[in-house]
Amino acid sequence: MKWELSMDNNRVLSVRELNFAAKQIIESGLPLLWVRGEVSNFVSAASGHWYFSLKDEQAQVRCVMFRHKSQYLDFKPANGMQVEVLALATLYEARGDFQLTLEKMRPAGQGALYEAFERLKAKLEDEGLFDADRKRNLPLLPKQIGIVTSPQAAALRDVLRTLANRMPSVPVLLYPTPVQGEGAAQKIAQAIRTASQRAECDVLIVCRGGGSIEDLWAFNEEVVARAIAASHIPVVSGVGHETDFTIADFVADQRAATPTAAAQAVVPDRQELQQRLQQQRLHLRRVAQRQFEQRMQQVDFLQRRLVHPAQRIRQQTERLAGLQQRIRLAQAYVVQHQQGRWSSLWQRLRGQRPDLARLREQQSNQTRHLSAAMRRMLDRHEARLHALQQHLLHLDPQQVLARGYSLVRDAQGKLVVSSGSIALGEKLDITFAQGGARVVVQEKREPQAD
Repeated sequence: MKWELSMDNNRVLSVRELNFAAKQIIESGLPLLWVRGEVSNFVSAASGHWYFSLKDEQAQVRCVMFRHKSQYLDFKPANGMQVEVLALATLYEARGDFQLTLEKMRPAGQGALYEAFERLKAKLEDEGLFDADRKRNLPLLPKQIGIVTSPQAAALRDVLRTLANRMPSVPVLLYPTPVQGEGAAQKIAQAIRTASQRAECDVLIVCRGGGSIEDLWAFNEEVVARAIAASHIPVVSGVGHETDFTIADFVADQRAATPTAAAQAVVPDRQELQQRLQQQRLHLRRVAQRQFEQRMQQVDFLQRRLVHPAQRIRQQTERLAGLQQRIRLAQAYVVQHQQGRWSSLWQRLRGQRPDLARLREQQSNQTRHLSAAMRRMLDRHEARLHALQQHLLHLDPQQVLARGYSLVRDAQGKLVVSSGSIALGEKLDITFAQGGARVVVQEKREPQAD
């Protein structure tokens, strides 16, 4: 359930409700975070859970790491050890204790190594050294296997024992090098380059046993990663345990969880190969037997179908005679059918033949009617046109002027219809039916009322 604090100050909470509300506030307010401090009062319970305090010079906090988390650590903390923990802040409700629930833990100082690891990983990934398309397939049956590791390493014995059990006939060549300590990375890279230059092997195993991050750090160096990437021989990385990951694992053509797994990856198991060969042999024998039986059945079938040439000729002759008879019958049927069809079409054509004399008479009558109608329509239009012409003549200004009237315009070209709109001495234009004149007003008469 989810607890929400009420704004009612008069409400009384139980201790359980108070602790539950405080736990929710703490867990929602503080994210998963890294904390550094000194281990104190460490207790390993029979259940496998770890309980201790993490402290510095001024404060301390209780911590718990449950068994399903602690079992993956490669070390066990002790009192006085400086550690860094990834934890979730919470409240143990039963006692009201503030505590950290741990997800991860590492010795203090490894944080810088992890940061360097992530930086180099991101850099090489951006350059494409981890791309799957540049990974090479391992040879199915290598002629010789190279191993880059320390001659004193337990991992070498594991690899040699595994190779001897799986494929003892394949020779192994060791390129000795220290796998930890100062300068180990450069020596590992040089051993890889030597193996690549000599080209004596078909596949190369780069391996060492498990250890802390500091022990495995040589395989996180850039010089080793670039040597693996530049190798002309496919490289299998088998460094540490199954939970350990190094830069070499990402660059290698194949990553193995352990050195033993690396040996298993480069050679097949001889017994498994023998079993597979035996299975293939049995399968091929069964296939060959089935093919042989099928061929025998085909021979029997073909023998039954085999016919004497003379009998085959007689059969073909009889078949040819039958086909000729069917062709003659078909031809006769087609001719008869076409004759009947042509007769029917001829009768239909005669029934559809037009009466040309009657059609000519109808055409002559329609021509006469059309001519008479056209003449009547033209007469009506001519009469109407004459009437319109007479009407236009009555409206023609020239006709009005011809009866003695004239048009008077002032200097702006406007018609003068009243003596009140002109002045003495003003020049006027007068248009007659024929010609015109320009006059000057010397006298004017005022308009008279009706």
